Amino acid sequence: MTLSSTISTQQEESEAFRAHITIQLEKEDLALPLLPVVAHQVLQLSGDPNADVNKLSTLIQQDQALAGQILRIANSPAYLPRSPIVSLQQAVTWLGMNMLAGLAFSVSVQSGVFTIKGYEKEIRSLWAHALATGLYGKEIARRIRHNVENAFLCGLLHTIGKPIILHLISTSQSPHEGSPTWTILEPIIQEFHIPAGTKLAEAWKLPESVQEAIRLYPDDRYHQATLPTKGAIMTCLADHLASYSLGTSSLDEEALRALPVIHDLNFYPDDLDALLELREGIQQSVETFLV
Repeated sequence: MTLSSTISTQQEESEAFRAHITIQLEKEDLALPLLPVVAHQVLQLSGDPNADVNKLSTLIQQDQALAGQILRIANSPAYLPRSPIVSLQQAVTWLGMNMLAGLAFSVSVQSGVFTIKGYEKEIRSLWAHALATGLYGKEIARRIRHNVENAFLCGLLHTIGKPIILHLISTSQSPHEGSPTWTILEPIIQEFHIPAGTKLAEAWKLPESVQEAIRLYPDDRYHQATLPTKGAIMTCLADHLASYSLGTSSLDEEALRALPVIHDLNFYPDDLDALLELREGIQQSVETFLV
């Protein structure tokens, strides 16, 4: 097969996938993954002013795999426990309600959505970026005195549509067909992940602030956001910082510092300096989640 015929075949394959995704996203009854049960319950608890750490601890204990992950993460260098943490009660005391809820939600979503056979390496990269964006979102929120847990959720879920698009494409393939290459899939995923994420966020009944961030986080959209939570604009900067931190950004530091979103957040150079200094810690936290 000649180079030109190979390129032509890839273009035809890409267009076929685009047509398939377009049709799927227009469906009223589009089959979407359910929000994992524990993640759903954690969301409800975090939004309940009467909830306490004991309820959250009891919830996590019902899932032994999740409890084990929480204990492993709590004992990691990223969270620097003074002594080994051997029980969820200790983890609750050390991490606090909000941090524990964020960890439980993250681990539950990762195991429930970010698992697609044949694309383990690519899915790991998507999840690493989502985690890094959530962690940077928290730090940006701290600097402008906004809700850090909401900023974490906005960042964590801002590209939740990407694994959904990958799932829709992979399930459209016949068993005898080979899996499409990432080179073909990546631009399609990038093109359609926002409408897919929007549909999923609505189906999961995520907080409106998170839904707005999913819809409007890109550079050319965050100006359309209306909620006072500022999730979209914070997620925009967090997304750029995550890409830069993980070495996947096309921007160098000079271009990063010149982004309009930094001016729109009223950040000064020392604000960005402080965020850039978190790079090693963010990378360490992401690796802790991914082990």
